[in-house]
Amino acid sequence: MLVRVHLPLIKRGVLIAGLLVFIESMKELNAALLLRPFNFETLATYVFNFASDEHLELAAMPAVLLVLVGLLPLIIVNRSLEQNH
Repeated sequence: MLVRVHLPLIKRGVLIAGLLVFIESMKELNAALLLRPFNFETLATYVFNFASDEHLELAAMPAVLLVLVGLLPLIIVNRSLEQNH
């Protein structure tokens, strides 16, 4: 019953929830700064470091990548929710 009834019903909701959590975690700079190991950089920390040193031209590309990585799951979630209506 679980595999035939419940899993097909919750599959879309779990996928959308996972994508929303991924989007939220991509933009979380505070957690990345506090929990990262030494010599490990994320896109958010690259943007923060370059922008704080006033190297905005170097911060632009990681910032665009950060936006695109967060935008793609958002488009998937939006299209999935539009199919329900």
